[in-house]
Amino acid sequence: MQPRTESPAQGDLSELFHRAFRALRHSWVEQLAPFELTPHQFRAMQALARTSLDSPGGEGLRLKDVAERLHIAPRSATEVMDQLEAKSLVQRAADPVDRRATLVKLTPEGQKLSDRVRAARRGHTEQYFGRLNANDRAELARILAQLGPM
Repeated sequence: MQPRTESPAQGDLSELFHRAFRALRHSWVEQLAPFELTPHQFRAMQALARTSLDSPGGEGLRLKDVAERLHIAPRSATEVMDQLEAKSLVQRAADPVDRRATLVKLTPEGQKLSDRVRAARRGHTEQYFGRLNANDRAELARILAQLGPM
């Protein structure tokens, strides 16, 4: 039997990745707290903000489309939208094409908050990944892009 040739620095990639993800998520939860948002709420706002950028003045997204973009159940998307609507960050309207469907879009207040949180997140991301030099960040981005959905 041959000895293992795995580098001790490599360790268990899955565990190392999970540990880094947990640390990043924990700091992200702390960063969202002053904005009174959860990660799920902010991800939903981001999906709606991207739609606004793609089609300014657009009608919004159907709830089922929000769920698909976030890879969550439609029921969960409804709960998140209920929470955001209670904070006056999103508004719902009937879909002009299909009266049975509901469209959701950011309110002006929701768009402003989304912009503020995105700016704060950019700063946080720069700080977190700033521990890596530019070459390491580029290599990490390249590797993570390869590890997308299977």
